[in-house]
Amino acid sequence: MADARKTGFDKEKEAAKFLTKNGYKIIETNFNTKYGEIDIIAKHKKCLVFVEVKYRKSSDMGAPQEAVTFQKQQKIIKSAIVYLKQNHIRSDIRFDVAAITGGEITVIESAFGLPENKYYGI
Repeated sequence: MADARKTGFDKEKEAAKFLTKNGYKIIETNFNTKYGEIDIIAKHKKCLVFVEVKYRKSSDMGAPQEAVTFQKQQKIIKSAIVYLKQNHIRSDIRFDVAAITGGEITVIESAFGLPENKYYGI
């Protein structure tokens, strides 16, 4: 399990470098709350972006972004709201997924969003 954790951190670093090269300004990594963790928080253009990094050695087990389930999205959204409240931020936000398959990184902008008619009164 320690190897999987190290691989995860390594892939998050790779994703952060890739995002930086593509115009993102990294603000924070591995932001933890009681709801879960946000891998990368960055600024891109005028948006505050919460990025989930998912890695697969190959596509044999499916695309990495498929692992960002509805339940995982809810944890990320709740953690993002905690971040916004703690830092008194009012900004346009976006949820991206950095999908890494082998050595190829694909960023899926606006991979998911806040569901309508759902209250996140954290």
